[in-house]
Amino acid sequence: MSDMPKNDHPLPYAGIRVVEFTHMVMGPTCGMVLADLGAEVIKVEPIEGDSTRHLLGSGAGFFPTFNRNKKSIALDLKKPEGIQAALRLIATADIVSENFKPGTMAKLGLDYASLKKLNPRLIYVSHKGFLPGPYEQRTALDEVVQMMGGLAYMTGRPGDPLRAGTSVNDIMGGMFGAIGAMAALRQRELTGEGSEVQSALFENNVFLVAQHMMQFASTGKAANPMPSRISAWAIYDVFTVKGGEQIFLAAVSDKQWAIFCEALGLSDLLADPRLKTNNDRVQARDWMMPQLRSHLAGRSAAELAAIFEANELPFAPITKPQELFDDRHLNESGGLAPIRLNNGTESKVPLLPLTIGGTRPGVRLQPPGPGEHTDALLRELGYTDADVAALRAQGAVAGG
Repeated sequence: MSDMPKNDHPLPYAGIRVVEFTHMVMGPTCGMVLADLGAEVIKVEPIEGDSTRHLLGSGAGFFPTFNRNKKSIALDLKKPEGIQAALRLIATADIVSENFKPGTMAKLGLDYASLKKLNPRLIYVSHKGFLPGPYEQRTALDEVVQMMGGLAYMTGRPGDPLRAGTSVNDIMGGMFGAIGAMAALRQRELTGEGSEVQSALFENNVFLVAQHMMQFASTGKAANPMPSRISAWAIYDVFTVKGGEQIFLAAVSDKQWAIFCEALGLSDLLADPRLKTNNDRVQARDWMMPQLRSHLAGRSAAELAAIFEANELPFAPITKPQELFDDRHLNESGGLAPIRLNNGTESKVPLLPLTIGGTRPGVRLQPPGPGEHTDALLRELGYTDADVAALRAQGAVAGG
């Protein structure tokens, strides 16, 4: 399977070793970000493999999405020999990352307080439901914090709270964990000491809705859910057009309004004094929008897209996720890379949405098989072939 073209310059976190005890989305996202940016990320899995590998439905894509560029070692952390191997591995690490329930790592002796005594330079990233406080022992999921953090209220129609259409808090929580790890690495350069980084779903969700909180603070008026909000812009909507197709169209300034009207033959609306400014048009939406919808209903989405692109107006087709595999821009710009799925077949996966020196950080290692690198990593840690065989016989390790 081909990988992305290699850059002449080393990736920024080359030489940094990360050992992660993670599953699902939040913790693996943190490791994926660091791995994509060059870190050596070693995923510690249970003997039977990460359960995320076997999820169905909406979870079927979790593992191949968030575990590229990683190595895998399979250890039984319920056995002393498995813990000893984990500790020897951690002794070589710059960063340890975990996203288990509060108290789980402490029971294993793998919490920050325990590991700091062994290595004061260690950076330890914990991904939790809540930062320390009254809620910290609660069990959290992305959907839980969306409901209690105002995001579901803002996404759904009034009276119908609705979770966002992706794992926004899990993914962003992992990203903030990675940002915290990057900051801690810099701090270690200055102080010589490591530190503990904590990232949490609830606080991430509150950060996402901060703009709505501050709208209330600034205006004294509560933000309405997005489907019923009064938009700041008059033309900022999904239009149903010829053949029942839909397209999002926008005109967010007076200049764009003039271009919009001229391009679509709406000179009467452009000349209407009631529609002179954007704020005038916002106030006139009740009677203006039905006229616009009627005027555009006979045109195809492709025709409107061509007009809007030619006139540099904002527009967007209404795209389903699976249709993005064929997106021209993503494919021609190198935004998708070959990836191995759980069943061994090949697909494409979106890369980090950034470039460094004009290059997208790519896929250097395919998502690992369960414990794929166990033997090689153990030998690197000083275990002999006989030691590895003994560990395998004891059921303390698995994989290749």
